[in-house]
Amino acid sequence: VREAMAGWARAVRGLLLDVSGVLYDSGADGGVPIAGSVEAVRRIKASGLKLRLCTNETQATRENFVKKLRGMGFDISVSEVTAPAPAACHILRERGLRPHLLVHDDLVPEFAEVDKTNPNCVVLGDAAENFTYANLNEAFRVLIGMEKPVLISLGRGRYYKETDGLKLDVGAYMKALEYACDVQAEVVGKPSKRFFESALAEMGVPPEQAIMIGDDIVNDVGGAQRCGMRALQVRTGKYRPSDENHPDVKPDAYVNNLAEAVDIILQEL
Repeated sequence: VREAMAGWARAVRGLLLDVSGVLYDSGADGGVPIAGSVEAVRRIKASGLKLRLCTNETQATRENFVKKLRGMGFDISVSEVTAPAPAACHILRERGLRPHLLVHDDLVPEFAEVDKTNPNCVVLGDAAENFTYANLNEAFRVLIGMEKPVLISLGRGRYYKETDGLKLDVGAYMKALEYACDVQAEVVGKPSKRFFESALAEMGVPPEQAIMIGDDIVNDVGGAQRCGMRALQVRTGKYRPSDENHPDVKPDAYVNNLAEAVDIILQEL
């Protein structure tokens, strides 16, 4: 099997890892690392490969997110994380946009430097318990009151896996607002090309020398492949057997978990 599989593992200089479902399964208790993933990250770093965590995590600031990962034993620093909120702040400043935020309370500090008076756009993140009817309706009213509504969504995932089961993700609420306001959201985060490209630029690695490893066949695998990267699907996290018959996205390989992927890649180095 190894010889047949190894083709996709050649000439790699950088790895982009999705986090939730690849490194750990999130949960109310902070979550649990997936078997072998702490050691796999350590081995990637020891190998000299460039590493980037490419996450759509929007329930915490990058600092707190990294603190949580370090608490699980992962050797990760904030500078190795590409996340949607900082990218969104950059866009907001660039375009003079003042957001109405519908995000998780713990993410709000990421927007501290951004002018939020008299909003002229809505920024939507994975607000979890904040996705109440009242809060969605307030965001709807801000958008519907605009001549040209601007909806910025920090990802478009359908669902993700926590330790107690699958949870609705931001994409479901994005679609509700799109439908109600007849607007198309601008997605910051995976699978947006600009998001992957900024992660590659931060690593200093061209797409053909990078591999993305994720549990979301559309946003991780499909998004990375559209940028010219190779992409692997792990059979952890939200992976379901039906992903292997996806009509549009064919991963470069399936691996049981991150540890197996790292084994194969490091043998090729």
